[in-house]
Amino acid sequence: MTQATYGMAGVDVRFPGWESLMVGRSFLHVPLAAVRSARVEPGWSSEVLGIRSGFVVSGYRKLGTFTHPSGVRRLVSMKRGMPLLRLHTVRDETGFDEILLSTDDAESIAHNIQAGVAR
Repeated sequence: MTQATYGMAGVDVRFPGWESLMVGRSFLHVPLAAVRSARVEPGWSSEVLGIRSGFVVSGYRKLGTFTHPSGVRRLVSMKRGMPLLRLHTVRDETGFDEILLSTDDAESIAHNIQAGVAR
């Protein structure tokens, strides 16, 4: 399962094993300076994410890169039943406009990021 951790420099995301194949990377560092906002949602997002490169099991798991018709590019690792961390990021620095991650630590990571962004 995707692992996200917060540190003084930002958020580190690890995609183990087969997940790394679906997202095209095994690791992503999101510098705190590249985060525009962070919030927690109670779980699965049913919004239209767009055209995907990755893996979807309808209603259970979404993993990969999604590009919305509006041009919004998202890195997604969502699993039903888990809190969702939504990061709005600077695309030029991360390659994505949003990063959506299901993680049990979503609330603490969002809180820490918000405290860091508020500096």
